[in-house]
Amino acid sequence: MFCLDIMDIIEKRYPREYAMEWDNVGLLAGRDDKEIHRIYIAVDATDEVIDAAIAIHADMLVTHHPMIFGSMRQINNRDFIGKRIIKLIQNDISYYAMHTNYDVLGMSELSAKLLELKNAQVLETTYCSDHAGEHKMEGIGRIADLSQPVSLGSYCNQVKKIFQLEYVKLFGNPDMIIRRVAICPGSGKSVIQTAIEKQADVLVTGDIGHHEGIDAVAQDLAIIDAGHYGIESIFINDMQQYLTENLNGIEVTGAPIHHPFMIV
Repeated sequence: MFCLDIMDIIEKRYPREYAMEWDNVGLLAGRDDKEIHRIYIAVDATDEVIDAAIAIHADMLVTHHPMIFGSMRQINNRDFIGKRIIKLIQNDISYYAMHTNYDVLGMSELSAKLLELKNAQVLETTYCSDHAGEHKMEGIGRIADLSQPVSLGSYCNQVKKIFQLEYVKLFGNPDMIIRRVAICPGSGKSVIQTAIEKQADVLVTGDIGHHEGIDAVAQDLAIIDAGHYGIESIFINDMQQYLTENLNGIEVTGAPIHHPFMIV
């Protein structure tokens, strides 16, 4: 099977048109006519990930975050991204990224399912489609009412257990009782106001700074910051399973969970 065939299978489930307009998804480096026998999946195309893909003789690397976001006027070994691109091409590895199209069509629903949020609705609409006379809205994040109210502190422990985290950062009172939960994997600063407007008691997300956190609490929204990677690492196992089920005779390997920082 060729890279182009695998791209078609991925995009049948996660079409590129669902990606945000500022995003950069698809085949970012390498050949679409490359014959693929092994695929390596990771959240980011770091040096360690690329070296691991080379070590297992992968023909294709699939990541969630695009390694290339903005325009590049030069590709050489004087730039850290340029060096990575050169290494991928030298080892004939086709590199594919699926970012906000996966966020919209995979990550949001999966994260809500893992939190056992029933009848979850789209938190922030980013795409509207009409198919067979049916108007459907898709978007970032999910929001739902809990079946039973719980304390914010207890919910923090639940989030840590579900996403296998040692800690989370909490903005809010642990004794607060929550009934309505919003989740936005990755960076959720942009959806704070939406979560407030939709009357969420808590937003589970990542990349929340000091001011965003205290301003949210002042507007009665607690925030559980589980880290950008902390939630989005679910991409690895999910895509490994999807590709394994849909590709015959191709070895699909997921990168081990490795948080990009440590608490010391």
